[in-house]
Amino acid sequence: PQPRENQIGLIDTPYYHCVSRCVRRSYLCGAAAVLKINLRAQYEHRRGWVEERLLFLSSVFSIVICAYAVISNHTQVML
Repeated sequence: PQPRENQIGLIDTPYYHCVSRCVRRSYLCGAAAVLKINLRAQYEHRRGWVEERLLFLSSVFSIVICAYAVISNHTQVML
C-alpha cells in the first residue's frame, strides 16, 4: 500500500472519471426483468439513495464532485 499523496497527483491529472458497474446483469435502478418472465421489478427509488449517499461521502472524504450520473446498471462520477 502507498499513501494517497503518492498515488494521485492533482498537478498531473486534476480530474478523475470513476465508473462502478453492477454485476450479473443486475439493475441498480430502473426496471429489471425478474425470473425470465414478463414481471418487472422497479428499482427507481434507489436512484435517490445512491445520489444522497454519494453527496454525503464526498463531504466526508473532502472530494469535490464535478458531475455524476446514476444510470440503470452503473454510476459515473467525475472527481
